[in-house]
Amino acid sequence: MSDVWNKTYTLMHKHIPVVDMELDEASGSISAIGHVHAEQHVPVGIPVKKGRIDRAALNEWWRGRAIPASRDGIKEALLEFNLSTTQKLLDKSLGLSLSDKYWIRPTGSVMEWSSINFFDHPFSEDVGNVLFGKGSSGEPISLMSPDNTSDGWLRKKWTIIEGKRCLVKGGSGALQQEPYNEVVATRIMDRLGIEHVPYQLIMQEEYPYSVCEDFITPQTELVTAWYVMQTRPKANHISVYQHYLNCCEALGIPGVVKSLDRMIVVDYLIANEDRHQNNFGVIRNAETLEWVGPSPIYDSGTSLWFSKPLSLISPTAKLTCKPFKQTHGEQIKLVTSFDWLDLSALHGIEEEVRAVFRDSVFVDEARCEAICQALNKRIEMLTEIVQSRHAKGWADDRSADVTRDIAYSGAQSEEERDQ
Repeated sequence: MSDVWNKTYTLMHKHIPVVDMELDEASGSISAIGHVHAEQHVPVGIPVKKGRIDRAALNEWWRGRAIPASRDGIKEALLEFNLSTTQKLLDKSLGLSLSDKYWIRPTGSVMEWSSINFFDHPFSEDVGNVLFGKGSSGEPISLMSPDNTSDGWLRKKWTIIEGKRCLVKGGSGALQQEPYNEVVATRIMDRLGIEHVPYQLIMQEEYPYSVCEDFITPQTELVTAWYVMQTRPKANHISVYQHYLNCCEALGIPGVVKSLDRMIVVDYLIANEDRHQNNFGVIRNAETLEWVGPSPIYDSGTSLWFSKPLSLISPTAKLTCKPFKQTHGEQIKLVTSFDWLDLSALHGIEEEVRAVFRDSVFVDEARCEAICQALNKRIEMLTEIVQSRHAKGWADDRSADVTRDIAYSGAQSEEERDQ
């Protein structure tokens, strides 16, 4: 692909032209919006009034496709790519993603999604390797990569394993605990019969990484909760949780309450601190625009006291909570029914946890035992909550809502959008 910018493009949704637009050469942002070809295919949550797209909202969506500036190792990678911002990587791969079906086609081009998408065609791992600190091989770097549109702050890269598109993701800090946590969360959800994306642990150059297969297919796409919640205004007297339900109901998305019940339970058990509004959502058919339902649970690594020193690993430790309430104690009250939940299925889970952390040079035996004890206590605490549920009624207390829930991808909170 030529390095010469063709500044005008058509935003495509798979094979359907959506809107003509122009990218600013200096910043990579959308500088102008032209003719809207298919209003119904405009990305979910982007306002369209009288046939005109809100350019600020579309720009926010476009920026959100880029690797966040908070990504571990991104400054060094940009130097390697000779680029000033991650947003300039987007056009290098035509904005293609393994999470949805949007991309940009240069004006005058006749290329089709079927001939370039990453679901059906191999892609370069140059970007991913540079992001992992491996540097270039000396050959010209190919920037045609789905890594250009990966979100999150942890090191990650897409790769193809036995023909399957898989995401490899690292950990953070001295403990590197997140990859192990993904596997523990997988084992817990296996036992509870909760739909989820399964993660496995691999070691590369003595560091742990989690690996999962892409749960999006060539026909489907992920729409995060953040953008679902932008589809209608939120009244001040409505809680964040109820607003999300209202948006899903208006869109006709099935199975949302049931899915949220399970997500909230899992996050309570594993003490998840970062279930922000961009790491859960819903799936739709990209061609028919029909809603399939909630996505399986994924991205659960920032849990199990991952950043706490050993002395502060406690089932009652003060923890950040998202996406709806500021504490897990308040958020668990949103669960509409525990009838499906059999906590006895978690009996002996500590043995699986020990097996996951066994031989880790980052998480020693003392830390592993502290995690096991705290997890077992969280199971006991939830058991007490389930038993007491029938004795008292709980209301959705809006005063306990999360008011600032910013994903690492750069999406703004409602508080910021209102300023």
